[in-house]
Amino acid sequence: MFTQYRPTDGYDEYFCREQSAPREDLEPLLSSLGAMGLAELNRSHASASNLLRRLGATFRLNGSGLQGGERILPFDPLPRLIHRQDWSVLERGLFQRLEAIDQFLEDVYGPQMILRDGVIPREDVESSQGWRPQMQGITTPLNRWCHISGLDLIRDGEGTWRVLEDNLRCPSGVAYFLENRRVMKRLFPSLFEGRIVQPIDDYPSHLLRTLQDLAPWSDAPRVVLLTPGVFNSAYFEHSYLAQQMGITLVEGRDLICEDGRVWMRSTAGREPVDVIYRRIDDDFLDPTVFRRDSMLGVPGLIDVMRSGRVAIANAPGTGVADDKLIYAYVPSMIRYYLNEEPIIDNVPTYLCSRDDDLRYVLEHLNELVVKSVAEAGGYGMLIGPHATAGEIDGFAAKIRAHPRNFIAQPTLQLSTVPSLSEGELYPCHVDLRPYVLRGKTNWVSPGGLTRVALKRGSLVVNSSQGGGCKDTWVVSENPVSAPRKEALPC
Repeated sequence: MFTQYRPTDGYDEYFCREQSAPREDLEPLLSSLGAMGLAELNRSHASASNLLRRLGATFRLNGSGLQGGERILPFDPLPRLIHRQDWSVLERGLFQRLEAIDQFLEDVYGPQMILRDGVIPREDVESSQGWRPQMQGITTPLNRWCHISGLDLIRDGEGTWRVLEDNLRCPSGVAYFLENRRVMKRLFPSLFEGRIVQPIDDYPSHLLRTLQDLAPWSDAPRVVLLTPGVFNSAYFEHSYLAQQMGITLVEGRDLICEDGRVWMRSTAGREPVDVIYRRIDDDFLDPTVFRRDSMLGVPGLIDVMRSGRVAIANAPGTGVADDKLIYAYVPSMIRYYLNEEPIIDNVPTYLCSRDDDLRYVLEHLNELVVKSVAEAGGYGMLIGPHATAGEIDGFAAKIRAHPRNFIAQPTLQLSTVPSLSEGELYPCHVDLRPYVLRGKTNWVSPGGLTRVALKRGSLVVNSSQGGGCKDTWVVSENPVSAPRKEALPC
């Protein structure tokens, strides 16, 4: 099956480029794929797409309304493997990073010691589009702000793991991560032979427990999931998670704030709400505090939160910490709050708000990836080596006009994993979004959503830009007994 497969420059997670040999412990999977054959793999791949559509695992492009139509997230059947020993290091690094970010948020919306000590410039925080001064002085349950996080990780050309982005407001994609495994077990059961793969089915129960932890005033907290409605691009995920947790899916019009509490309207009358898992942006949560024209939120919600009678996950204001400029300061946060060195490093980052960095970026735009600090989904980005002269000149003008709005990073050679498209196998660049839950305890999903740049040669993995996804396996260091050929260590 892989006789024509040729890894590109950089780090391929299946094969050593120098030896064209499988990486250590990959042989059981490759043997199963070989026994299946490319023709059968393609047939099962087509069945997987049909199954995902029947399951309703679709998304809609932002702003497309009814005109955009529902589409499935393109699914690739070749799994990505991460060894349990490597995963344990990533787990510790994720917990460390989020502990520092939570302490940062508690600090900047409280005493602001990190700003007073000059570790992070005040203007960088207060000029962020995610900064919410309305949240100053509010105490969150358990002093946690980021209860559900999705941090984007990549492996560089040497195979080193790095944090690419922090997603701390309403991270999405977990429903596709869960459905990918469901499809793999149903249509590709033979690929699991010879491996002990960590299960992921218990994510909804961990999520529900995390949300319930946020209401210590109740022995039986009522949790709801707040959605903007059916036209939202991730509405499938909202309804899926509510159903899996056994909680009510609500819109803003279903909730009301009275008598110092949040209530849900129902056919039986009013029912109290203790925890809101919100999937709408800060600006639309409460029209009396944020955007006054919002029709999606709940008037009075922030006052009830301030009084300690409702918890919101994630807390409003967390967006200041996933600003791509503030991202550059997370290693400093770890040293400042925890007195530790980062376990997972950032990608080297230039801040265009700094004169020296700005000068370097403008002189090397054809070599760098430039990102808007407030954009997501692959938008507001320039990939210098793939850009035209006109695109580079246009971006240079944008940067000069608003340097605070941009960062730049080296064009990394993201690791590749074999992927299937148009009947052929070829190397595709990937990233990884593990999901971290923080209530009374910490928990991270074994693996996460591996996003794939399915366009050949592309570095953009976002679904809105043609990307897809694949199942991610965290596997035991010791495979179960299975016939295997000799594989070369890399």
